[in-house]
Amino acid sequence: MLWLCTWFILLLTSQSLARGLGDTSSLASRRTAPYAVQQPPLTTDWTEQVGTNPWPEYPRPQRQRSEWKNLNGIWQYQAAASLDAVKSPPFGQNLTAEVLIPSCLESGLSGIQATSAVYSWFRTTFTIPNAWRAQNVLLNFGAVDYEATVFVNGQQAGFHRGGYFAFTVDITSFINATTNNELLVYVHDPTDRGNYVIPIGKQRLVPSHIFYTPCSGIWQSVWIESAPANYITQLDLSGDMYGQVNVTVHSASEHSTAVQIAILEDDSVIACADGTSNQPFQFHVPDPNLWSPESPDLYNVTVTLGEDMVSSYLGFRTISRGEVNGIQRPLLNGEFTFLFGTLDQGYWPDGLYSPPTREAMEYDLRVLKDLGFNMVRKHIKVEPALYYRACDELGLLVIQDMPSLRLVENIQESQQQEFVRQLDLMVNQLKNYPSILGWIIYNEGWGQITSYYPEFALTERVRQLDPTRLVDSTSGWHDHGAGDFHDNHHYANPQCGTPFYSTPSTPYDPSRIAIQGEFGGVGHNLSIEHLWNNQAAINTINQTYEMDADLDAWNARGHMLLTELQDQVRQYACSGAVWTQTTDVEGEVNGLMSYDRRVKRVDVQQWRDDIQGLFEAAAERVG
Repeated sequence: MLWLCTWFILLLTSQSLARGLGDTSSLASRRTAPYAVQQPPLTTDWTEQVGTNPWPEYPRPQRQRSEWKNLNGIWQYQAAASLDAVKSPPFGQNLTAEVLIPSCLESGLSGIQATSAVYSWFRTTFTIPNAWRAQNVLLNFGAVDYEATVFVNGQQAGFHRGGYFAFTVDITSFINATTNNELLVYVHDPTDRGNYVIPIGKQRLVPSHIFYTPCSGIWQSVWIESAPANYITQLDLSGDMYGQVNVTVHSASEHSTAVQIAILEDDSVIACADGTSNQPFQFHVPDPNLWSPESPDLYNVTVTLGEDMVSSYLGFRTISRGEVNGIQRPLLNGEFTFLFGTLDQGYWPDGLYSPPTREAMEYDLRVLKDLGFNMVRKHIKVEPALYYRACDELGLLVIQDMPSLRLVENIQESQQQEFVRQLDLMVNQLKNYPSILGWIIYNEGWGQITSYYPEFALTERVRQLDPTRLVDSTSGWHDHGAGDFHDNHHYANPQCGTPFYSTPSTPYDPSRIAIQGEFGGVGHNLSIEHLWNNQAAINTINQTYEMDADLDAWNARGHMLLTELQDQVRQYACSGAVWTQTTDVEGEVNGLMSYDRRVKRVDVQQWRDDIQGLFEAAAERVG
């Protein structure tokens, strides 16, 4: 039925154009309110550094083209009244206000700081470099939340649904090569409005404690690039600990085309191979340096299909599970690696879902690496591609959550199927990053159907899409035995692979890997200049699992809990754990850092010693 809806919209649009838009001169010349950063409830040290040309970096590091043009910056924005607005695009008209792209409309950095952004129009113009005139032109979006209808020069060029995923529109047939081009994007983002049940993670129209301000609109980078008519649409690329490289080069044409791939080290080609597009092939690289948190070695890659060439990279490593001294363990390059990371939610007070800058985004990861963490659990959010590139470079393993559905009692089959479709999108989009260790399908039963056990079929589906990773089917509870992990959540004390547990957790299952998917969560209040200055959020601070009187007590409590976890690693089957959390978020004050990143709660040396103690305990346990 989607094709029919699209046809209907195109018909109405063409009829509107045929009738003419009437006198639009006043609309075309009307004043658009200029952009200015709005005052959010809290800022960061990067807020004033963003400027009007944000995120200048090439946004897609694993399939990078040399001929590209960044469209980030100042666009125009206008609220729309309803879904029907898409039938009457404001072609050739100035919109009411300037907006910063990329950004969440609800954020201060957007310049809008909307409180309700369900229906929205975005507009910009662009020109095509002369050198691209004989090429196809591709329009790329890093992510738009939630549904995006794309118009170029008065014609619908594309549609995408899913607020966390990149998409590309081939706009070659819609553009003017010699003049300005108008780009209009209509965005519908219901979040948890009405009867909508869609993947939203922790976004809520009415935030409350563990649920936060939503993000609507174009919140990741937008760019155009040139490519030949037959271009690389997707690159599946991985290397294992034995030097085998697995490749599938997907192309815009169904016809088979010769493909060449080269692996480089220090700008020297160390291996190359030939293959065919749209078909998997393999080749071998002798004695590669293996990727690990201790030594995150990466190799540059070039891939050529006809006239199209993209740059990429890979790391050689093998992720698996195996029995070590009678206990199921996660293995990296054949060795048990104890996993210790934080619940990393990726929220920013000035940008919400959008980090203010690349430097800011990487700051969090560098703080974790410096303390000795070797992993992050990316919690029910998908980050910009450069986040995963940073994890690859720093040597931080990633356990990636699927953004959860809204919490309702009964999930409809159509809602479940859309969740599954977007789960596929996530795995296919992220599976090339060496740092990703595993996938989480459901978090704490959110959006999980319990009348039957869909996690078994979904686990197999994920394994078919990506047989190189582990799957944590149900993180927290409603665990029926699916996947590679038995994942316990318990606050504040850990219960990792132990014979003691509490509702709603389940008894440890020795046939799977034991991981403490969440624990800690101890809180410590701050003065107002470091808090999300929203009274509703402040009123929920006392809902934090545990509150400590001062930083000395907070650090002492952290030491107690990590010491307890060390004992469980030594005595039982614990293979990994996730501390809650990297930073405070709105009404939650249990981060290693404050929400504005200006306060580090951690006694650095104490935490380094305690974290190192976990790895030492794991080494003692396996002998």
